[in-house]
Amino acid sequence: MAVGDVAMPQMHVVKGVKIGTAEAYVRYPNRRDVVVFEFAQGTNVAGVFTQNAFCAAPVHVSKAHLAETNPRYLVINTGNANAGTGLLGMQNAEMTCAEFAKVANVNSNEVLLFSTGVIGEQLPMERLTLGLKPAFEDLKEQAWAEAASGIMTTDTLPKGASEQFEIDGIVYTMTGISKGAGMIRPNMATMLGFVATDAPISKVLVQQLLKTTVEQSFNRITVDGDTSTNDSCIFAATGQAGGLEITSEHDQRYETVLTVLTRVMKRLAQLIIRDGEGATKFITVAVQGGANIQECCDIAYSIAHSPLVKTAFFASDPNWGRILAAIGYAGVPDLNVEKIQVWLDDVQICKDGGAAEDYTEEAGAKVMNQAEITIRVDLGRGQAKDTVYTCDLSYDYVKINADYRS
Repeated sequence: MAVGDVAMPQMHVVKGVKIGTAEAYVRYPNRRDVVVFEFAQGTNVAGVFTQNAFCAAPVHVSKAHLAETNPRYLVINTGNANAGTGLLGMQNAEMTCAEFAKVANVNSNEVLLFSTGVIGEQLPMERLTLGLKPAFEDLKEQAWAEAASGIMTTDTLPKGASEQFEIDGIVYTMTGISKGAGMIRPNMATMLGFVATDAPISKVLVQQLLKTTVEQSFNRITVDGDTSTNDSCIFAATGQAGGLEITSEHDQRYETVLTVLTRVMKRLAQLIIRDGEGATKFITVAVQGGANIQECCDIAYSIAHSPLVKTAFFASDPNWGRILAAIGYAGVPDLNVEKIQVWLDDVQICKDGGAAEDYTEEAGAKVMNQAEITIRVDLGRGQAKDTVYTCDLSYDYVKINADYRS
């Protein structure tokens, strides 16, 4: 059961983007498991990918194609990750691009490929390739919600975000979808994200915008501390809504686009946490007073990754000593614990490194029973701050992952 507000918004059409879906029986029958994106000619496309050294075949292929050209098409399959599949997996990934290129009448390197699902099994190529033409023939402008459902694996709900914004009298759209529920950790995770705008943005800035916003969104979430083999996030700017191209970050329009994209990316990332496998709590870990961003992140991740912290939140048990322990083993050098303050929402549990005098177990338990909770830590050693989003660890997380391949 997802936590809090997870409703799909109105998914505004992005001019210059068409989407098609099809049933290919990649793993399960009677579900749309192949999704295709088509970008208008001249669209600038950027991507970021998993930092897992054992990255999947489609990640290798997509990175290579993206370095060679501006792609026109994205092909996504769910049910099979095509990871840990060796030379045959690479051949199958390249074959998928080649087969779709024939259908779309483009060069093979104008196709990017994305797969998600079970690791270590070969793609059912005969079924997958038979699904390519139907997906292409299904291309239409208003299919973002269908695509969000089509890329799901253990997700319990489709995830989307969409905004319209105005610059110099022109209304632009920023729309995106994501998937992910488990195997989620910073440096991208078993997650896919696809975001597009019809604003005119240069290729260099498209990549810069993507890297900047991913760092504050998809790289600030963790469900279970596992970095997937298949993470990919794509940002495309079609320019089809008109206006002069944005070519400099000093252009006032750049800040507007950055602000909107940041909101969309954060929403898509937080939806993954709200739908974390077995999640019953949405937890914000906000660390301030650090000497630098890195140590704030190190402590936030230490808390967010801790199975003991996460299980305490599942049980609504204000066992706050587990939070202090996670702060202490985060590896921050010369940490003066006597300067550390910790709150659960507005309830201070730790003051100057020890139990806050006015803290009561009842006040802590009241916060822990909430569906949405903020852990706030002040390190008392500087001005840096950062935030990570996570969820609790429940019985259902174990059940979902124990039964994942069945």
